[in-house]
Amino acid sequence: MDPNQPPVENYANPKTCFFHVFFKAGALAFYILSSLFFSSFVIIFVVTVFLAALDFWVVKNLSGRILVGLRWWNEIDDMGESVWKFESLDQESLARMNKKDSWLFWWTLYLTAVAWTVLGIFSLIKFQADYLLVVGVCLTLSIANIIGFTKCRKDAKKQFQQFATQTIASQFSSTLQSAFSVV
Repeated sequence: MDPNQPPVENYANPKTCFFHVFFKAGALAFYILSSLFFSSFVIIFVVTVFLAALDFWVVKNLSGRILVGLRWWNEIDDMGESVWKFESLDQESLARMNKKDSWLFWWTLYLTAVAWTVLGIFSLIKFQADYLLVVGVCLTLSIANIIGFTKCRKDAKKQFQQFATQTIASQFSSTLQSAFSVV
């Protein structure tokens, strides 16, 4: 090993990374391979959607928090309007997040949606409306997480920018006050 080469960063949360990928791969693999073992569409539908739902829950509630420091949810307010809620670690903690964990999180999030889209195209080409339904449910769950985490990441950046602007303005104001109080 070259002593001049920087050390390779390992996954900081290997168990979380495993489960982040496991349910995605499980849902996709079961969907693709299930027709070889099962003739019942109901079994294929239930198991595939169940695995995709587990993936949705794990990503939304566990791996998003642990791997990228983000969490989102959606509430209905008193007026009946849908309101997105976001939580994120402070910028200092976000900056310390493991790059490999973060890379795995974002790439698998997007690649899963691409895989479901490709499978949906195959279902359309084969005129398999029932299997298109399975893909539609799984793609919807995948896209919901993409939208939620993308909005959450943008909100975290916006909050940081507002905090930085307020801090600079406050510092500038206190510097001016102390400069004129001396005179």
